[in-house]
Amino acid sequence: MKQLRQWGLGLLLVALTAVGLIALQPRLAIQAQETASTATLDSAGLTLEELGDGIYGLIASVDFPPVDPGMAICNGGIVIGSDGVLVVDPFQSEALGDLLFETVATLTDLPVKYVVNTHYHFDHTGGNPAAASRQLPILGRGPIREFMLTRNGESDSNITPPEVVIDGAWDLWLGERQVQIREFEGHSGGTDAIVYVPDAKVLITGDLLFNQRIPYVADGNIRTWQATLAELIVDYSDALVLPGHGPVTDVAGLESFKTYLADLVALAEDWESAGTSEEEAVATELPAKYSDFLFQALFPSNLEAAYNQITLGQDDAASIQHYLATQPESVKAL
Repeated sequence: MKQLRQWGLGLLLVALTAVGLIALQPRLAIQAQETASTATLDSAGLTLEELGDGIYGLIASVDFPPVDPGMAICNGGIVIGSDGVLVVDPFQSEALGDLLFETVATLTDLPVKYVVNTHYHFDHTGGNPAAASRQLPILGRGPIREFMLTRNGESDSNITPPEVVIDGAWDLWLGERQVQIREFEGHSGGTDAIVYVPDAKVLITGDLLFNQRIPYVADGNIRTWQATLAELIVDYSDALVLPGHGPVTDVAGLESFKTYLADLVALAEDWESAGTSEEEAVATELPAKYSDFLFQALFPSNLEAAYNQITLGQDDAASIQHYLATQPESVKAL
């Protein structure tokens, strides 16, 4: 876990519990706030990409951990309707959240009506204060408020959980444009939600999809996650997909990530058959087929989660408790 410790000491923000991924260091927090008035898409490592008519992704290309705490680690989304705008996941800091809203203003004069958090992890919710300062409603799902208040405390000095907690299937209307919010499970302890725009066939998955990135899995249930991906592949087979991390993709990206989890499960089942110790399992090298993936610093935590959940047969709650109990303080905010 040496890589994770180094990451925990050096990074400002990441939760991908979170995803959701790290403890906030006071000096870096000040540095991030100082970027508020100067953040640009270039400095944040973001690229604006049109996904459909009036739908945009802000795509982060930085590796993990980022060399600059002012750089975004996750992707954000913008959906413009006929009378308003919905934004998704305002990044990990108020400065980056401000940048997201400033970007919206370059695309349309219509007001932002809703902000959606696809899950509770800090890299997707740390920018919520930028929404709150604009008096915008923030929507989240399940135990997102509880998790942000109890698990993000060491990562976020200004926790701003959603004021609107949604359960079940929700449909929002931006004038004539329908936006569907649906619940799925697997990544973040019952707070995962996807955003889908039917008329444009654009799906925003949050961290249910890591595309060409090693995922953060220790806060979820690997087998449940596999089932969710299988469902997404069927239900959104013709959608353009904005993942939580990585480049824009389509159903092929969902299938590729499902294969990654299947490979992780296969490793863990082999460890069970061979009587492999946890220490030996966590030392497993990244398979060559994933050598071009970013976020490789997270691979040891993938192995540990797979060992606990699959090899030892623990449920996800027990696995998460074990994982957190064995991590340094800087990582326990995940």
